Amino acid sequence: MTLPYNEIVMEYFQNPRNVGRIEDPDGKAIEGSPACGDMVAVYLKVNDDTHRIEDIKFESYGCASNIATGSIITELAKGKTIEEAREITWQEASDALGGLPAIKTHCSVLAVDGLQAAIQNYEERKGLITERVPTDEKEIRRRLKRVMNPQAGLDLIRTKTVTSIELDNGTVRIALDMPADHQFANNVRDEIIEKIEPLWDVNEVQVIFAS
Repeated sequence: MTLPYNEIVMEYFQNPRNVGRIEDPDGKAIEGSPACGDMVAVYLKVNDDTHRIEDIKFESYGCASNIATGSIITELAKGKTIEEAREITWQEASDALGGLPAIKTHCSVLAVDGLQAAIQNYEERKGLITERVPTDEKEIRRRLKRVMNPQAGLDLIRTKTVTSIELDNGTVRIALDMPADHQFANNVRDEIIEKIEPLWDVNEVQVIFAS
């Protein structure tokens, strides 16, 4: 069955704007997983004085709706302050595309989640988070749900790859049921560090692989 994509969606799918990666971005985030069907990565360059998004790019893996919504949120966010961009909703993204089939609404949610997570990553890196709640295991686990086990196509929590989490005076130790010589070990470690290290009260992230 052919989904009833309108002309705007098809235009943004066939000619997406702001595709690519920003080297050394001020903020970045990846939501979803290619193995699960849809993924979007969002990269930001932000003016530290005005907090205005000067450049934004995205990478997408998935259907036409996923690519189109990834493209439209970059246009909606570019030139806005991070405060203004944070207010962009999935409904606004969908409306800007002239509407999406109901079965594809999750694509606009995924793209906006990617934008929000990239903004949060920027704020954490720059120490702009005003509500400094002490990091606990619940927050660590929430972030680890965004780290995929590439072999399984699901996150580390659902695949029960994480065997223990310890927090000790700014040091976070995460033990994995994965050998150090696993083909994806380095990628998983780097992504864990990327998700956990920006937390305001985390000084070091140690990833411990199974022996």
